[in-house]
Amino acid sequence: MPEVLTAPLVVEFPFTRSLGPVQSAFLTGLRERTVLGVTASDGRVVVPPVEYDPVTAEEIRDLVEVGTSGTVTTWAWNPSPRRGQPLTTPFAWVLVRLDGADTALLHVLDAPGPEAVRTGMRVRVRWAAKRTGAITDIACFEPDGGAAENALPAPDDSAEAARRPVPHHGEFADPVTGIVTPARLDYTYAPGRAQSRYLQALSEHRIVGERCPSCRKVYVPPRGACPTCGVATDTQVEAGPRGTVTTFCIVNIKAKNLDIEVPYVYAHIALDGADLALHARIGGIPYDRVRMGLRVEPVWAEDSRFPDHYRPTGEPDADYDSYKELI
Repeated sequence: MPEVLTAPLVVEFPFTRSLGPVQSAFLTGLRERTVLGVTASDGRVVVPPVEYDPVTAEEIRDLVEVGTSGTVTTWAWNPSPRRGQPLTTPFAWVLVRLDGADTALLHVLDAPGPEAVRTGMRVRVRWAAKRTGAITDIACFEPDGGAAENALPAPDDSAEAARRPVPHHGEFADPVTGIVTPARLDYTYAPGRAQSRYLQALSEHRIVGERCPSCRKVYVPPRGACPTCGVATDTQVEAGPRGTVTTFCIVNIKAKNLDIEVPYVYAHIALDGADLALHARIGGIPYDRVRMGLRVEPVWAEDSRFPDHYRPTGEPDADYDSYKELI
């Protein structure tokens, strides 16, 4: 039985978004050590603020300032912080209802251990030393042994004393209008037996798929089961290495850490003898000459188990009817 492969895999990209007036005011306020909420149609103060009423879906803009101290409504202990989380030491995830707010804010609480955390405990904001207009301007919450720095009046029975209207959200200088949030997922990929066999064949410069015993289709890369019939595919079949471009796209945006000059082409390629198109980069031809039906073959990078790209074979283009079912 072949070795089942595993490998670490990282999926990472920066997510960029522009901010409307409500989120802009909220993040700009955090930069200035001020927490803002928004008043909903039923009079509740929502923190973090939203642009549309959660009940009526109406647009809401009535911003109010709330306190920087609050009450833990629920919590969960995190004994092993992961990369990119707010604290590197064990902490509690907490929902905090700030004074003057009617909803809870999700953040982290710096506490010595789970025995020091409880529902109903009072906490306060610990501001980041350097603030840029992001949720991370709140470095964390900490137990409130006294009055929080810059806190508004403590809540009374009506809680209205902790709310201070904000006449105009543009009163902050240099408002934050957009944010870039890095998204990253680290995990270990285990391709399974079928794709392990496929990857091991690639290391020998061979392309191996698997045939469905029912519909007889050959899948490259193999999936271990036929997605149409739902039965196991354990019969190996060599395909390619040549194939036909069925469809393609021209990439005009340079990816980070990818040493390929733009524009370049990624295409779906139906390998000879396969019934499923795979995708790969097309090289050895100007990007504006790539076309449907182009016959291509793999180019193996030195000391690599994978084809670096596919290039034209010089053969006549394939007839459309020969690949139209694989587009």
